[in-house]
Amino acid sequence: MSLSRDPLELLAIASDVLDGARDRFVAGLGAPSAVRKGPKDFATAVDLELEKSVSAELERRTGIEVHGEEFGGPELTDGDVWILDPIDGTFNYSAGLPTAGMLLALLRDGVPVLGLTWLPLTGERFAAAVGGPVTHNGLALPPLERSALSDAMIGFGAFNIDSRGRIPGTYRFELLGQLSRASSRLRMHGSTGADLAYTAAGILGGAVVFGHHVWDNAAGVALVRAAGGVVTDLRGDDWHVGSRSVLAAAPGVHGELLDILHSLGDPENRPEGGPQQ
Repeated sequence: MSLSRDPLELLAIASDVLDGARDRFVAGLGAPSAVRKGPKDFATAVDLELEKSVSAELERRTGIEVHGEEFGGPELTDGDVWILDPIDGTFNYSAGLPTAGMLLALLRDGVPVLGLTWLPLTGERFAAAVGGPVTHNGLALPPLERSALSDAMIGFGAFNIDSRGRIPGTYRFELLGQLSRASSRLRMHGSTGADLAYTAAGILGGAVVFGHHVWDNAAGVALVRAAGGVVTDLRGDDWHVGSRSVLAAAPGVHGELLDILHSLGDPENRPEGGPQQ
């Protein structure tokens, strides 16, 4: 199905579907690991259940296939496809922290045209179609204004100084130090979805995301773009579904963040990086 259908109609349907999953999400708070996906990654039984139920309802009501974090799905760069992360911030969710949510985006030929971030444990619903506005609990938010890094809170991604892989911990440590000099208001929420939604809402001035999974990033990218923010990868290239990181921020803040990143060199071309993760 193409977006010849009114995108606001599709956004309303998607919102209703996520609303229908809210109670199950809340009831499952604290769910333990059920599926080990890697040394530092797991899924709960609620992840699996929500992905199945939300995907089935979306496909039934829109005719558009779903690509989910846990079960995969169709290719992301051809036509229209929903992309779903049933629980973003799984470690938070399993531990009982409220910064966890459901992320849903509609991609058209690989470009996010709808973004929805539901944070049921804080009672927040962020949604937008391309061109904006971003809504927060159904009310339109103003577009992002140009601002300065010194006045902004910045969301910072996962951090472990001993980690190796694609963007090593030593690089993240250096970046953390440089950012702390420019803005003393750094925050680690443990949820990419929350960081990007709060950036779109103007609560955070920007977000640094080290992860490359499109189901973590697409909804938030759509929201920040709809709000008038700037979205690239950490190198400064325009974000796309194959991007390996995200730098999202209000105008002005993004440029200052990128200057700091450039001063540290290419994060993915450092000798201590070790094997890819």
